[in-house]
Amino acid sequence: MKVHENMLRRVNLQAYTWVVLPLVAIGGWFYPLLGFLLLGCMLGAVGVSFFRGRNWCDWMCPRGAFLDLFLGPISRKITIPSFFKQAAVRIFMLLLIFTVLGVQFYLAWGDLQAMGLALVRVLTVTTVAGILLGWSIHPRTWCHICPMGTVAHWIARRQKTLQTGSSCISCGICAKVCPMQLNPNELDKENSDEYSDCLRCNSCVNSCPQKALSFEGRAAVNRQKAA
Repeated sequence: MKVHENMLRRVNLQAYTWVVLPLVAIGGWFYPLLGFLLLGCMLGAVGVSFFRGRNWCDWMCPRGAFLDLFLGPISRKITIPSFFKQAAVRIFMLLLIFTVLGVQFYLAWGDLQAMGLALVRVLTVTTVAGILLGWSIHPRTWCHICPMGTVAHWIARRQKTLQTGSSCISCGICAKVCPMQLNPNELDKENSDEYSDCLRCNSCVNSCPQKALSFEGRAAVNRQKAA
């Protein structure tokens, strides 16, 4: 029952935030100043990453929420190719998006309407790419190459990650429910390079039948198991 309640809570939170995506991506073509909401999203992703890693990308990001809610039911949900997780690809996407945006800002500097429209263009194109990738591969494929997700990923490398207790039996359930296709029970190992892409959505923690996972350290895992 608790697992269901936690999953429902996440969906309910996403239901509040996804509407911002069509508001800006569609409404922004008619009211360009709406494009500046994208800057708020960018700042939010970076700001939250200093404290909670990529948690912004879980339900606070309108596009992430949209991809989960609307692409989840129709996506092929196949394994995300390692290509999308390579550092070179992520850096290329980051430079590409910010170069395109920077050039448009430079040409339109001082004209708020034109600058807002530049943001709307970038959001629209990247959202279409996210939808196509989400349908053909997996809902969160875009999130692996999202520029702001990449920045948050780099910042999150300094933080503590998900902890796995000794009660883990490597059943694989946590990997099946992870929206980023990570292996949660492997994230606290020294050779893991995936932990900074964790959204801290708690899907794995809530789904673990052994209660072997926790974001509060191994002591919390043991208390959870004892309970």
